[in-house]
Amino acid sequence: MPEDAPDKPGVALPAGKLPPAVLRRLLAEYAATGPDVVVGPGIGMDAAALDIGCPGGAEGGYLVVKTDPITLVSGDIGSYAITINANDIACMGGTPRWFTAAVILPVGSATEEMAEDIFRSMSGACKALGISLVGGHTEITHGLDRPIVVGHMLGTAPRGRLITASGARPGDTIVLTKGIAIEAVSVIAREKADELAGAYHEDFITRCRDYIKTPGISVIDDARIALGAGDVHAMHDPTEGGLSSGLYEIAEAAGVGIEVRAADIRVLPEAFELLGRMGLDPLGSIASGALLITAPPDDAAGIIAALQKEGIDAYDIGRVTDRSAGVRLVKSSGTVDLPVFARDEITRIF
Repeated sequence: MPEDAPDKPGVALPAGKLPPAVLRRLLAEYAATGPDVVVGPGIGMDAAALDIGCPGGAEGGYLVVKTDPITLVSGDIGSYAITINANDIACMGGTPRWFTAAVILPVGSATEEMAEDIFRSMSGACKALGISLVGGHTEITHGLDRPIVVGHMLGTAPRGRLITASGARPGDTIVLTKGIAIEAVSVIAREKADELAGAYHEDFITRCRDYIKTPGISVIDDARIALGAGDVHAMHDPTEGGLSSGLYEIAEAAGVGIEVRAADIRVLPEAFELLGRMGLDPLGSIASGALLITAPPDDAAGIIAALQKEGIDAYDIGRVTDRSAGVRLVKSSGTVDLPVFARDEITRIF
């Protein structure tokens, strides 16, 4: 990924993920790994995989571990935390099984009802996905204007079926499920409800708020169907930084180039409307709910057909190329570098 944010002492970093140049340096200097670490930290790596003799087949499986916080929204934050963390386990071909949560509430506005809403939301999502809520931490603290849930998901993956973004190969077709930018639509509708109320019918705003459920921010079914329908080389869910960052992360993780066609990237109607109103680029807006899959062309066609049969929209949006070709966007006016976003577009509304 381009060095979009040079590592300069004393320079304030933008909201969102650490810039790739900074994260790359920190991981190289401080991340420790051992012989039991099958997949360690890296740009584009959805989760870690550890070989500690977990159940999962005749010879045992891997323990898959993920951590992700929910910071942009407060409504349904418990369900958000479960789903976002479970997605990354599923993207590695694993099954999410156990969840712990650090629930941090703001001094001055935290109530028992607020805490119970979060626990109820987490519990409902866990039950729906067959996940056990096994522990964590609660705290009421200064310096927050909303609750935050930091989730820790553990799952298992069988040996021989561990998928990472590093598996993408030149010649692969790139498949995108559902479209973009599902999570951005829900965040805007939830966080800017008062501003939108005068411009849109209540039914439209409600539909946008419920984007976390329909079409939904979970990619667990997407991943399961894809794995059962063909030879999947890589999977990655584009979250912060949107589709553009997700594609750059695959390119870096696998050491490949990427070429996608602008005309085939589906921007969902409500995303086109709300992001356009806010002046946000859909390519750089948080896109949980979409799944990127790379597979050989014949397998990709079967994967798309299987997903569509199960009611999940899926599209061929491009191909994996040689690293020397870079990460490119084919437009009607010509082929250009895919835009790089130093921070997620959604942070501009706060």
